[in-house]
Amino acid sequence: MALTAIMFVSFTASAEPKKDKAEKKSEATTADGKKQTVKKGWNFAPFPSIGYNSDTGFQIGALCEIFDYGDGSTYPAYKHKFNVDLSWTTKDQVKLHFFYDSKYLIPKVRLTFAATYILAQMYPFMGFNGAAAPYFTDLASGKKQMNRVAMYNVRRNSMRIMADFQGNILPKFRWAAGISYWWYDIENVSVKKKGKPAYDIVANDYLQNQGIDYASLWQLYQGVGLIRPNEAAGGHHLELKAGLVYDSREHEADPTRGIWAELYAYGSPDILNGRGKDGYHYLKLAAHFRHYVPVWQDKITFAYHLAYQGKLAGNAPYYTLQNINTLYLRQIISDGLGSINTVRGVPYNSVIGDGYAWANFEMRFKIVSFRFIKQNFYLATNPFFDMGACVQQYRLDEMKALRTAHDAGDTTLSDAEMNLIYTGEKRKLHMSAGVGLKLAMNRNFILSAEVAVPLNTKVYTNTNLDVPVSELKMKNSYKPGVNIGLNYIF
Repeated sequence: MALTAIMFVSFTASAEPKKDKAEKKSEATTADGKKQTVKKGWNFAPFPSIGYNSDTGFQIGALCEIFDYGDGSTYPAYKHKFNVDLSWTTKDQVKLHFFYDSKYLIPKVRLTFAATYILAQMYPFMGFNGAAAPYFTDLASGKKQMNRVAMYNVRRNSMRIMADFQGNILPKFRWAAGISYWWYDIENVSVKKKGKPAYDIVANDYLQNQGIDYASLWQLYQGVGLIRPNEAAGGHHLELKAGLVYDSREHEADPTRGIWAELYAYGSPDILNGRGKDGYHYLKLAAHFRHYVPVWQDKITFAYHLAYQGKLAGNAPYYTLQNINTLYLRQIISDGLGSINTVRGVPYNSVIGDGYAWANFEMRFKIVSFRFIKQNFYLATNPFFDMGACVQQYRLDEMKALRTAHDAGDTTLSDAEMNLIYTGEKRKLHMSAGVGLKLAMNRNFILSAEVAVPLNTKVYTNTNLDVPVSELKMKNSYKPGVNIGLNYIF
């Protein structure tokens, strides 16, 4: 975090209009009565994109955030915001991202636009329905016995292009509408090293000796029909959304008071994949209630977020389940449950299903405010507690039917293969606790470092999976999740 901050302030530049020496600086008054210099014109923040995330590894690249404050009359709100991010991580993920947001480009309409391409060579696929799909630590990538095999990973190319619009109905009430395009290309892990495949698409001796004939859970799901042939490799989707927004925040990036609530439906007619009557058409509902309660002036704020996302009708393909829908991207990666967007500290993509409910609670303490290189800064910390659950299951009846048939001797699956699919574990509430550190410039550009510990994430510790389900052993995993990046998550 310290290295990132040093690089950030070294490269920050401002393009404010030149002032006469006798001209008095414009000032704004904060909630606690203190004066703060108003920013005007264009503000640039280019710097090396150096970060870390437990799920994707160390990140290196280039990042630039650009803000236009105009004549300063809207400060700390900007008139236009641009973000460009090009980065690579040590877990073989490449990200290309462009973001734009403005209330002024289109008269009386807010436009939020994002275009993102992500190539993830080791994208996690850990099964459906969270706890119902067991995770065996002995099969994790990197283990000696898992040489050339990636049981819980796939290679995924993805592209996301989003355009969301909002307009006023009444003061603080807005309509919202949007259109987005999603593309996914999924296959076996095939990272190459020195010209040779680093991973095989067939099970190695360690797996075969346990009765596992698949090199990945993704392959196993296809073999038993949990993933259909016409969705296995991904596809194209055009998604539409419409709904309402209530927003009384005094500032968007780091609010200290107010409510931000959203209720909208979104869905996709499967018209781009040529699947005909076998297409995956779906309609879902997203609901968010965020409340920012001032405890002491603008120095201490209690903030909480209650959220639901679930299916109303139709059937979504498996590769869209992890998408956490939003009208405004605060993070480049919008997947959940788990990782940096929903229940921090819970492993990335470890809880996926047709519907989710989650909540975030945090106290935000501003430690110190200061002015440096002609910019307004503050340092803050945010201890937090998160919880969430999969509340709508995805193809769980099929998972149960496979277990019933296996236990009756009516399948060719080995005990190990069946244990990978479903053990009978019921859904549960996932929880985590942690703390963050924030460095904010002009209340809009916010560097963030957070660490969270999962409180009830169960993992299986058996070295031999080819045993009856009654002999499987579980324990709590308290492995912390760390993220160094940008922004508050809500």
